Amino acid sequence: MSLSVRPQRRVLVTKINRSQSFAGVNSSADRPFRNLSPFTPTVSRKTGSRVSRMFSMSHKSPPPKVPQPNRLDEVYEALKKGLTAYLEVHQLELDKLSTQIRESKRNSRLGFLYDLDKQVKSIERFLRRLEFHASKIDELYEGYCIQRRLRDGAHNMVKAYSTGSPGSREARESLAEASKGYKEYTENMCLLENELESQLGEFHVRMKGLAGFARLCAGDQYEIFMKYGRQRWKLRGRIEVNSKQVWDSEEMVFLPLITEFLSIKVTELKSLANHVVVGNVSCETKDLFAALPQVVAVDINDLGTLKLSLEVTWNPFDKDDQPSAASTVNKASTVNKRFSTYNQSPPDTPSLREQAFYVSVHQAGLLRRHGQW
Repeated sequence: MSLSVRPQRRVLVTKINRSQSFAGVNSSADRPFRNLSPFTPTVSRKTGSRVSRMFSMSHKSPPPKVPQPNRLDEVYEALKKGLTAYLEVHQLELDKLSTQIRESKRNSRLGFLYDLDKQVKSIERFLRRLEFHASKIDELYEGYCIQRRLRDGAHNMVKAYSTGSPGSREARESLAEASKGYKEYTENMCLLENELESQLGEFHVRMKGLAGFARLCAGDQYEIFMKYGRQRWKLRGRIEVNSKQVWDSEEMVFLPLITEFLSIKVTELKSLANHVVVGNVSCETKDLFAALPQVVAVDINDLGTLKLSLEVTWNPFDKDDQPSAASTVNKASTVNKRFSTYNQSPPDTPSLREQAFYVSVHQAGLLRRHGQW
């Protein structure tokens, strides 16, 4: 799946493993498309597994002053596609677990069936919540489209009254009323756009490392600065022997934005007063709405000899509306692990007739022990 091109900029696309990659949009002049080759750099971290979050209100974008209907249409289409994929992935797991329950009912332990049934109910709850979330987004988008049509009508009225003869009192009043309506519909569109943006969930971005094709050498130090609207992420790392990389930060959670692009700046730290900017690129994010984690590659410099590898996982809910079943299917490794566990043959258990026989034997043993038989 290719990514849309930012106006007057270039996006490079390739597939690494199963996911599409979004490449950097360089700030220089346009260049022809170039395919990226897969790479898997080895990365180690100083710190343990931790996630930096930016959920304070200072990082939330205020309502825009000018609506961007064309951009919102693009984000809405990508969002609906991602939600549909999310529903398909969870429905597939639900079908597999339901089949597993039907096949295991006649020859399984009650605890085994209880665990399967518990997961099925959890996924069913998550599917209902996901469907409600999708319907809420559709409702917001429909309201946005209505306000857009009203705004266009008011704009046409203002244009018509402005070009006509403004001498009559009725014409001036109609012009003032049309201008007032245009302003009101514009404000409504901005509020709905901001509300729709708050329903986009969150992007979990994990640093995987740099790949330099003989550019990276042991001892090199780099600083990566990412800016996404009001959200910031700065991390530093160094290249060690055997191509190992050590970074002081591991993961960041970004709130998706409608009109903003992800800016990435990579600087090579040579000395205290000598820092060289390797590249400063801007990346499209609307194609990151996907059901499964994506490994993406970004061209940092003009020649493409330095690339940044990131793993991006989209969650349709933010931390304030986190469903319990979201983490059970979010990653393919978790799904495959669970399926491989449940596909094992369940342990044999005695039938009801055998259980009755064992109970009668046990009772007979108790009677014989007490001398009553």
